[in-house]
Amino acid sequence: MTSTAWLSSKIDVDGLLNDLISADAALVRLDERLGKSPIREGFLERFHFLDACASLWIDGELVHLEDLVLHDASQDSRTPSHELTIANDVLRQRRRIAANKIDWALTASGITSLRGKSLMEDTPRLELKSLIVDDDREQDDLDSSIAAMDALLAKSEAVLHDIRFTKPEAKGNLIYDEDWDEEERLGEWLQVVSRNAHYPALLQCVIALDSWNTLQVFQHGNWLGRLLAASLLRQRHLVTCQHLPALNLSLKLVSREDRTTRDTNVRLRNLLGGIRAMAEFGLKEHDRLSLAHQMMSRHLVGRRSSSRLPQLINLVLSKPIVSTDMAARHLKITQRAALRLIEELNLREVTGRGRFRAWGIL
Repeated sequence: MTSTAWLSSKIDVDGLLNDLISADAALVRLDERLGKSPIREGFLERFHFLDACASLWIDGELVHLEDLVLHDASQDSRTPSHELTIANDVLRQRRRIAANKIDWALTASGITSLRGKSLMEDTPRLELKSLIVDDDREQDDLDSSIAAMDALLAKSEAVLHDIRFTKPEAKGNLIYDEDWDEEERLGEWLQVVSRNAHYPALLQCVIALDSWNTLQVFQHGNWLGRLLAASLLRQRHLVTCQHLPALNLSLKLVSREDRTTRDTNVRLRNLLGGIRAMAEFGLKEHDRLSLAHQMMSRHLVGRRSSSRLPQLINLVLSKPIVSTDMAARHLKITQRAALRLIEELNLREVTGRGRFRAWGIL
């Protein structure tokens, strides 16, 4: 379906008005709450993890939140699966979008960088300078060694470039459709976004999200479109600037039948309902974490200013689970000292094991 065909589907703005207002109000309340919250950073970090897991759930894969947290901390309990690696990619790219300027992701350089196209071009070449050797023989040996290293680096760079950017000609046909022009489809999607710029920001977001699914821009890595739609909402919704909306989580809260119905207006209405449910969930999660923060802060009374307990509280708020090794690395203390601090906070042990345990706020 081309962008023109998609745009020909009449959008009943009046019929979507009530859903648009309720979803917008919920988003504004969440953003306003985060703007004055002392646990904002921890809340946003938790939402990154939840959104990454929800992205895989939408694509029909299951990634446990605990596995993603441990993989992000390089403490995998087993060999990472392919799905876990993809979820980690979603997590990293979401962090990049949130850390950059609000309009970065939808620029040409932002989209190119998020797709990984400029990986090799941005890689600095290795240079060896200021090597002074008095002996001519040693200098010749060094020159030959450097030449061999340069040849090996050039060969490795060529191989990596072919693996990263060249689709296999024979076996790749089983994975890639040669007639699938991603650049053309991406241009059509951007055209849809620009032609609907006169709508309210939240309606622009759900239209961009729905059109991305309709146009099927990428054969693989379709999760990038959901992050771009979230970035579009943050860029054009002036009162939603404190967080990157978790659109994957909002889609998870909508049934598959409601997300894929044929009626465009029904799909948009369901997407708006999912965004409202996501914002309401965020408000409840924020209240829960705020209460936990108040309870744990009571343990700070009478402690020295050099105590590591405040840092541990911030770590626990930002991670769904925390192991002793994670706490020890973050606080730069021994594992035994980290375990004593964890016991002081009376955290809930979530694994039920005697070894390789982890704690969290439940």
